[in-house]
Amino acid sequence: MSVSRLGLGLAAIGRPAYITAGRSADLGERRTIEAMRRLCLQLLDQAYATGVRYFDAARSYGRAEEFLGEWLAGGPADVVVGSKWGYRYVADWHVDADVHEIKDHSLAAFTRQLGETRALLGDRLGVYHVHSATLDTGVLDDTELHTALAALRDTGVRIGVSTSGPEQGAAIRKALGVAVGGFPLFTSIQATWNVLETSAGTALADAAAEGCSVIVKEAVANGRLTPAAAPDDERARRAAAVAAELGIGVDQLAIAAALAQPWGPTVLSGAATADQLASNLAATGDMLPPAALEELAELAEPPAEYWAARSRRPWA
Repeated sequence: MSVSRLGLGLAAIGRPAYITAGRSADLGERRTIEAMRRLCLQLLDQAYATGVRYFDAARSYGRAEEFLGEWLAGGPADVVVGSKWGYRYVADWHVDADVHEIKDHSLAAFTRQLGETRALLGDRLGVYHVHSATLDTGVLDDTELHTALAALRDTGVRIGVSTSGPEQGAAIRKALGVAVGGFPLFTSIQATWNVLETSAGTALADAAAEGCSVIVKEAVANGRLTPAAAPDDERARRAAAVAAELGIGVDQLAIAAALAQPWGPTVLSGAATADQLASNLAATGDMLPPAALEELAELAEPPAEYWAARSRRPWA
């Protein structure tokens, strides 16, 4: 089975706490560094054996780059490795930390974090995204930073942005307009898209039309589109009902809906267990009939409401 359009994101398995639903049931109290290392390596092996060839980390994902670098050492050469800079992990492996990550889109942060990423991933780094580029941080206007990013681009690393928040579309379009040395700077766009938050779709279509690679994150809406969804989440219940009618898991429904988008994204699994990963990787872009896609299109929330709810999700 080929799942070349699916990737594995390490946000949930490189650090002990994250905002996905059902995390306590998934991981329990076994969240030591060594336990998370074993879990991460297991899921990397499982994903690769199933056909996954894109793996996504970030400086803020705890030890994700470290775990990924260990897996890559002497291992598969036919994978694409992406990471992100712009947040730093500050929770010191505490699940109950008051703050887990801090955003910094300065040139100094890029320079420091690129060195840290290179120390762990070496020349395996293929794609480097600005982590959660938004209009208000200035990262899309900083010409000195853009020159530094272009220098990395010119070594063969693809430069991109990941986006978040209710103005993802505007951030993507602004990123598409940035050029250095006569060439586009940002040629990989990673954005949140799921059946509850579809607002970036037209901008992602524009990005794909301009030759950018498009990567979808949070296809299961941080657990809202999984069996761990809160029982009072009406839209999640409606999605689950559609999945039940089709005889598939709601996570498969969510990932299949993303794969079905005409702009041809790579869709990341954020699985935290072997069973979740196996279920995610069983999704295909042609498993949903047109009627189901039409029904799912009615579930989208206003972006401001979606992101406000996401911001209230606890780290656990």
